[in-house]
Amino acid sequence: MYELLALFAGFVFVYSLTAGGLARTPISGAIVFTLFGWLIGPTALDLLNFAATAEGLRSLAELTLALVLFTDAANADLAVLRRSIGLPQRLLLLGLPLTILLGIAAGVLLFDQLSLLEIAILATMLAPTDAALGAAVIADKRVPANIRQGLNVESGLNDGICVPILLVLLAFASETPQELNSTQLAMSLIVRELGIGVVTGAGLSVLATLLIRFSDRRGWMTHTWRQLPVVALALGSFALAQMLHGSGFIAAFVAGLMFGSMAKRHKSALLLAAEGTGETLGLVTWVIFGALILGRMTEVESWAAVGYACLSLTLIRMLPVYLALTGSGLTSNEKLFSGWFGPRGLASIVFGVIVLAEDLPHGNVLVQTTVITVVASIFCHGLSANPLVSALVTRLTRRKRS
Repeated sequence: MYELLALFAGFVFVYSLTAGGLARTPISGAIVFTLFGWLIGPTALDLLNFAATAEGLRSLAELTLALVLFTDAANADLAVLRRSIGLPQRLLLLGLPLTILLGIAAGVLLFDQLSLLEIAILATMLAPTDAALGAAVIADKRVPANIRQGLNVESGLNDGICVPILLVLLAFASETPQELNSTQLAMSLIVRELGIGVVTGAGLSVLATLLIRFSDRRGWMTHTWRQLPVVALALGSFALAQMLHGSGFIAAFVAGLMFGSMAKRHKSALLLAAEGTGETLGLVTWVIFGALILGRMTEVESWAAVGYACLSLTLIRMLPVYLALTGSGLTSNEKLFSGWFGPRGLASIVFGVIVLAEDLPHGNVLVQTTVITVVASIFCHGLSANPLVSALVTRLTRRKRS
């Protein structure tokens, strides 16, 4: 244990010293973390080899995702968002449903052994994007602000929207008792997940922000404890919504939006601990993913999974986005750019763990396809971020000059 702890501490220390330099290269943090996890995992050095339960992995990934959603939402520039609200609306209301439908169509063509319901589950698992893996694009000021904010809001909300859809599909697959008919069951889950998430996140955030202001004006918060209330707010919003059978992801994102709009003056200082905690949990999640999940996916059970992963990152994502953004005022290059940068990450991992626990007839195929897609996304989107941003900026500059 101490050998592993020393190695892990050394890795974190070295990465902390070089993170800024790596951010200017095509190598993303997720690539480094995943490769380090694979290196110390059972298939390489075999230093990290313990029985991780599905529930443990799910809890870790969920908490990480909740913190990332909160901080992304809190850091959103609402002034820019108000001017460009049409982009996330198009991506969520048109692009997301089209992505799921196109994913189902591709699955029907590629997978002979999967039922239509299982294909729909797979398409939903791989529909949400990951703002953390797209951070190199979202944080790059060279990218037009409306595109950055649109992709950020889309990543923050699409996983929360996909949660009730996935739960409905899993309920059908698990042969839920027929107290409700299909339509009633679907509407009940969707309204409950979204409604409870929004109300819980907004209500708790408003109350917490007012209390933070009250305490701050009276000098009750010490420097040591100043940043921790925001971490507690992010995790508390997620946990309370989940406890009430709502969407914790929607709650965390809405809580972040409310906090960011109400705590403008001291927002950056208060968010430091939440951002650091989210980065730390993300590091641990990707290391475990690389060691215990990637390391065990050495044999591809279905080459259709590889084909689906390739389509998921290209046609299944890019065509719906292109169609959804038609008429938005964006150029073809900007629409293709927005379609390509839809990385798959924590949300898909969480969904994969949920599906794995359901013990579906072909659950292993669904999970393997998800893992292949996430791994491909980590490398493809990570390595292409800086070059494609530079290419987009160059083309936009030329267009303005002409």
